[in-house]
Amino acid sequence: MNLSDSLAAHFHQVWFGGNWTDSCAKQLLTDVNWQEATAKIPSFNSIVSLVYHMNYFVVAATQVLQGGRLDAHDKFSFDHPAITSEKEWIEFLEKVWQDAELFASLVSKIPEAQLWETFADEKYGTYYRNIQGIIEHTHYHLGQIALVKKMVRAATA
Repeated sequence: MNLSDSLAAHFHQVWFGGNWTDSCAKQLLTDVNWQEATAKIPSFNSIVSLVYHMNYFVVAATQVLQGGRLDAHDKFSFDHPAITSEKEWIEFLEKVWQDAELFASLVSKIPEAQLWETFADEKYGTYYRNIQGIIEHTHYHLGQIALVKKMVRAATA
């Protein structure tokens, strides 16, 4: 397995399972309903905000991997659409899963030498740094989602 395949697998596992931490987005979110996803705990982001935020950077990096330009701004990374029903929540998650699958597929196709080239602009470092950063970012926010999920459920119990 080359490094691109390894990164793609690691990314896929943080979203869909099978990683060393035994924690993944799909498993963590599978039993969350739209009311829980949108519930606001003071001083914390909602689950939907955190999922949108994680996916925002996946989508931005996907654009670069598809030959486009990087168009992402931290200030917009929590600006998710309103979720007002279970149908909207499920549709939102389906898009997130599709985006993650596409990103993993694109990462696996990166020639290994390209991983050490500049990603979009010198200030962002290499492709490797950005892909690994997205994986780390996802793990970080999965922990937050797990805690918010427990707090939301405790508040409604």
